[in-house]
Amino acid sequence: MNKKLVFTVLVAGMMAVTGCGSTETATKEETTTQETTTESNEASAEETGTVVVEHSLGTTEVPKNPEKVVVLDFGALDVMDALELEEKIVGLPLSGSVPDYLSEYKDETVYTNLGSVKEVDLEAIHALEPDMIITGGRLNDYYEELNEIAPTVLLNVDNADYMNSFKKSMNYFGEIFGKEAEVEAKLSEIETQVTAISEKAATKNANALIALANGDGFSVYGKGSRFGIIHNEFGIAPVDEAIEVSTHGQNASFEYVVEQNPDLLFVVDRTAATGGEGSAKEMFSNELMQGTDAYKNDRIVYLNPTVWYTAGGGFTSTQVMLDEVNAAIDKM
Repeated sequence: MNKKLVFTVLVAGMMAVTGCGSTETATKEETTTQETTTESNEASAEETGTVVVEHSLGTTEVPKNPEKVVVLDFGALDVMDALELEEKIVGLPLSGSVPDYLSEYKDETVYTNLGSVKEVDLEAIHALEPDMIITGGRLNDYYEELNEIAPTVLLNVDNADYMNSFKKSMNYFGEIFGKEAEVEAKLSEIETQVTAISEKAATKNANALIALANGDGFSVYGKGSRFGIIHNEFGIAPVDEAIEVSTHGQNASFEYVVEQNPDLLFVVDRTAATGGEGSAKEMFSNELMQGTDAYKNDRIVYLNPTVWYTAGGGFTSTQVMLDEVNAAIDKM
């Protein structure tokens, strides 16, 4: 074979080998790119998918990680604040009393005022074009109209079963906003405290009566009521097992309290919670009350009215409840 022919064969062989290498490299690069794209798409789908929320007003499909959220309940605002989701909030019910620990949200240059927790401005909500609305229990009559504006959910608690419903709602917040780990950690801490308080209450063998003061009158509450967490979760026995379960409680008199003579008397001042005038402390300092064990032993406990009456169901408000009841048990 002459030298020219040998050289030609060698060059052709080298080109073939080089071509195969280039093809293999290109194939690997294409495969890697496809895998990266697939993973990216899957991650994107996970972030921008939907969550089906089952709540007391219905079943609603809401977007994951919504960018514009209308919050019409202070308990829900409490949760959004604890999970550092304030930048997603576009509107709030700022007409009326806002809990002190949420006072930073009173700024109407940042958050559109949408009315109150009892009456909202539907046109203002519509103008915000929200991706999601979180409503409150006092706005049930507005639900259908709100749901026509944007997917609307009621993520509150069932006071007759506080902790189970609380965990359910908090887990929905975690799933919707990608905050599962944070929610799990906070729930674990709260559950640990609830168990400790319940165990402590059992050692005290104490009973209690819960009263809601309103103006110059009051009603009492027991198990299964809006303040039932004191009995059901914290383990303090009701002094009267026969109190009727009612939204507005059972009307009562000071003579009734004297007759029941509870170890602990928990008082929620509704008037103070709604910004009205009046003082529950003055009302429960009368001559009849001064003869009760609760009064004589300094065991009339005036609970934070905003938390217990207006803004329950959030991480901060639930912690306040834990702290107040724990301190009350320590008085026994």
